[in-house]
Amino acid sequence: MAEQLIIDNPFGAPVYHEETVSSTMESARVLAARGEAHGTVITADFQESGRGRLKRLWATERGTSLLFTILLRYGDLASIPQALTLKTGLAVSLAVEDLSPGLSGLVLVKWPNDVMLRFGGGARKIAGILTEGDGKTVYIGVGVNIAQRDFPEEYRAKAGSIIQAGAELPENARFVLLQGILARLYAEIESAAPWRERLTQRLYKRGETVTFVPGTADSTHLVEGTLSGLGPQGELLIVPRGEETEQTFVTGELRVY
Repeated sequence: MAEQLIIDNPFGAPVYHEETVSSTMESARVLAARGEAHGTVITADFQESGRGRLKRLWATERGTSLLFTILLRYGDLASIPQALTLKTGLAVSLAVEDLSPGLSGLVLVKWPNDVMLRFGGGARKIAGILTEGDGKTVYIGVGVNIAQRDFPEEYRAKAGSIIQAGAELPENARFVLLQGILARLYAEIESAAPWRERLTQRLYKRGETVTFVPGTADSTHLVEGTLSGLGPQGELLIVPRGEETEQTFVTGELRVY
């Protein structure tokens, strides 16, 4: 049974919490079907079937991660803001730095939907974002690794958490971070601030040589070149090896693992 949390939500909608759900994305769809308002949030201690982009499993220890979905309603398709996933990544990265100022400058956004944290001589994924649409309703699912101190062997070189970076966490860190993310996300969606420039500054692998898989995950086509930045609507810009002109990509994935 969901309980309503006392959390400041600038969207002016309730924030619900459950101990265990199949996934917060599925729970958000149920909330939308019963008429819950724009900006309603559902968070949980544990997801039995959590997933990320490309249906990848998102598995965490119970109560150590922030897991939530926010539902956003718009009057028509044209009113849905551009680059919602990237704006959410920016909001998450800023909120993580708000939570732990000692991490300032170390939280990066990996195109198109991950948040990375530099520590221990490298960068590891600490958050993932999944955005889905259902007509005029958008669902943004977010998972942030906060207090998990260890990961299964197959993920240890890829995944990390805020506490592993040596951050000091406040009491109820998950809900403090949730409130911070909602505040940052509201500002990114509702304001006319130059999000693209600010996001470009923290774009993972910017200025470095990368291998990119355009299109679907099973594509055998690879693009190698320099990741130069973002286009006006959040497209990834890469200058292929041996060329001087940027190419624009709207789907695909950086191969970094």
